[in-house]
Amino acid sequence: VQLQASGGGLVQPGGSLKLSCTATGHILGTYAVGWFRQAPGNERQWLSGITGSGERTYYHDSVLGRFTISRDNAKNTVYLQMPGLKPEDTAVYYCAAADKVGVNQAQYRYWGQGTQVTVSS
Repeated sequence: VQLQASGGGLVQPGGSLKLSCTATGHILGTYAVGWFRQAPGNERQWLSGITGSGERTYYHDSVLGRFTISRDNAKNTVYLQMPGLKPEDTAVYYCAAADKVGVNQAQYRYWGQGTQVTVSS
C-alpha cells in the first residue's frame, strides 16, 4: 500500500485546512487509518484514527472537538478536517494504515510521506 498525504500549506491562525490521505496499490477500506504529526524538536504524535468501515473515530485530547477524521472508501481516501488552526498546530502531518486503530506508531505498517502545515500570521 502506498499512501499519499496532501492538503497542507500555510494558513493564518483561525484558518482551516483539509488534509487528504489517498492510497494506491490496495483497497484502503481494509485498513484502519491514523493521522500523526511531528513538530520541530518533538516526537511524532498520534492525533486521530478511524476504522476501516469509518464507523468509529478516535481523537487525541489536543484535537478532540476541533479536528474531524473521515473517509471515503470509494475514493480510497481518508481526510482530516482542521478548522480553527493555531500556531501550535504547525507540524508535518502524516497518515498511516494499520490493521486496527491504535495510538502506537509501531502498529502502523504503511506511512505516507507527510505534508507540512504551517499556521502563522
